[in-house]
Amino acid sequence: MTNNLLKHGLLGLSEYAEREMLHSELNAEVYELINIPSQLSQLVLLSDRQQTNRERELVIQLCEHFGVKILNNAFDQLSVELGDFRLRWERHTEYSTYIFYRDESFEEPFAKPAITYVPPEWLAQLPGEVVVATHIELEDRRRPGHSLRELAALFSSNAVIGSKVSAGSASVWSDNQIHPDGFTRFLVHDDNLRSRQVGRLVQRLLEIETYRMLTILPLALTREIIPKLEQYDDQLAELMTANTVLNAIDDEQRLLVKLTALASEIEKISAQSSHRFGASQTYHAIMQQRIIELREGRIEGLQMLYEFRKQRVTSAMGTFELVRSRLETLSLRVERATSMLRTRVDISMESQIRDLLKSMDNRAHLQLRLQETVEGLSVVVLSYYLLGITGYGLKAIKAAGLDIDIELMTGLAIPIVVTIVFFAIRKFRRMVSKSASGEGKKGK
Repeated sequence: MTNNLLKHGLLGLSEYAEREMLHSELNAEVYELINIPSQLSQLVLLSDRQQTNRERELVIQLCEHFGVKILNNAFDQLSVELGDFRLRWERHTEYSTYIFYRDESFEEPFAKPAITYVPPEWLAQLPGEVVVATHIELEDRRRPGHSLRELAALFSSNAVIGSKVSAGSASVWSDNQIHPDGFTRFLVHDDNLRSRQVGRLVQRLLEIETYRMLTILPLALTREIIPKLEQYDDQLAELMTANTVLNAIDDEQRLLVKLTALASEIEKISAQSSHRFGASQTYHAIMQQRIIELREGRIEGLQMLYEFRKQRVTSAMGTFELVRSRLETLSLRVERATSMLRTRVDISMESQIRDLLKSMDNRAHLQLRLQETVEGLSVVVLSYYLLGITGYGLKAIKAAGLDIDIELMTGLAIPIVVTIVFFAIRKFRRMVSKSASGEGKKGK
């Protein structure tokens, strides 16, 4: 019964759909098993995620060239034996790594690196831009050590740096230079490495080189940003000085437009650099962790491998943090200045609106007085015409034979006509006002 339940999953419990994928990710083999002596070459190419399918196609193409069939074409990492060398390809967020291993003895380090066994026409098709290129040569412990003179010859007479690593189990030398072939060089001598230590050591050296370069990627961007920040700082100071002497609202509005444009430029730079600075912080943290895991020890007479490099990277990180902090401070200052000026413009506009409303109130009062005057004149005019008509009517009656005094009757009709006209106009005005009020309420 128990065996049947186990065959059908976790005792009949539902399983998270991505459990196996997550478990495989946590237990994926990070380190290659490397024999000594051996050689390896690494390329790190910056490329967009849109290039991932093209990279897979090229990896599959290389495998097929050496008679290896890849069944699954949806991989993000691959390790495969290809004739005289082994390829390990990995796709990361913004870059891809190509590592070529050759587990063979060699007479002279760096004379024929592992990458020389890779078809050059295939290498030329790789998408992206090379940011790291490294050769690592691993010597057998039976091989005698090198004198400083021999090391200088291997590293083109450059100043050699080196250290004991993995708690003294190996010696590593480099010159911290890019050689004519475009690669940096590391020479590793096995003093007492265990089989699985070799892969870990190589992986740490490669990751330190990769993350070291990725950490300082914003350096060129930072050098462009610093002069712009100084320029924007001066502009803000000028605008704030102008703000203290403005009196007209039109000038204030023009200044507000300039401040808004300045804020837009600062936000544009911030948007362009914030992601890069954030990524640098992450890479820097990983690099520091890998340096700690390397467990460096000093070789007498040589500067340690990452003693100088760590200082330089830390200095660059300080510059990045300073620029980011300055960007944030400048953005806040512009925002505060814009807010103050907008408040000032709002107050000025409210004052103008208040004066306008007061002017409109006076105008309405004058219009009311004028309307009352016009109404009075209208009463007189209408009364005059009605009395004229009344006079004509009385004359017609007298002509018909009725003996009446036209002047007397006309005079007696004056107060009656004026009163009737006055109340008629007044009633008509009320009707119009009531109708207008009703239409206004409907509109609301």
